[in-house]
Amino acid sequence: MLGFVTGLLDSLGYVGLVLLMFLENVFPPIPSELIMPLAGYTATRGQFAIAGVIVAGTVGSVLGALPLYWLGRRVGQDRLRTLADRHGRWLAVSPDEIDRASSWFSRHGRWVILFGRLVPGVRSLISIPAGINRMPLVPFLLLTTLGSGVWTAILALLGYQLGSRFGEVETYLSPASNVILGLMAAAYLWRVIRPPRRRTAGGNAAHRG
Repeated sequence: MLGFVTGLLDSLGYVGLVLLMFLENVFPPIPSELIMPLAGYTATRGQFAIAGVIVAGTVGSVLGALPLYWLGRRVGQDRLRTLADRHGRWLAVSPDEIDRASSWFSRHGRWVILFGRLVPGVRSLISIPAGINRMPLVPFLLLTTLGSGVWTAILALLGYQLGSRFGEVETYLSPASNVILGLMAAAYLWRVIRPPRRRTAGGNAAHRG
């Protein structure tokens, strides 16, 4: 996985970084915690400028947030719940998770977009309830850009500060990244093959009410 990220950065430059961060948001096969420090490290070798790394990472992150925002906005909560109820195993999301995300957004307001972008595992999904609740696009983009900029800057500067010592970190990071990818795959497979939970009549009635 580390070799794939390095190869894409070497061949496509900033465009490769934008693409990686876009994919990380839409479907996170490679975490930003790996992408951005590695990109920051390349800046110490003169391949990138650190400011360019931060900008490219932020642009990719914001672009990746838009498909999920429009999904929530266009499809809506009820249809998303139906989709998750029918295909939730493959989508790795349940109707209850959609309800909780929407409720969380409603309770905490649009500022949750800013702070949610700083939380691993929440960064991408927070865009869906923003769309479901029809948050205006301009504030969504502003808060997403600000939160994503802070997150990418922290990670890029971490790799930049490591500098020549990044090679030592890479010795441990490469196998660790493979372990993370394996755990993600195992978690997904578990959601696919596990027996479905029975939904109680009371729970269904509560939702309809």
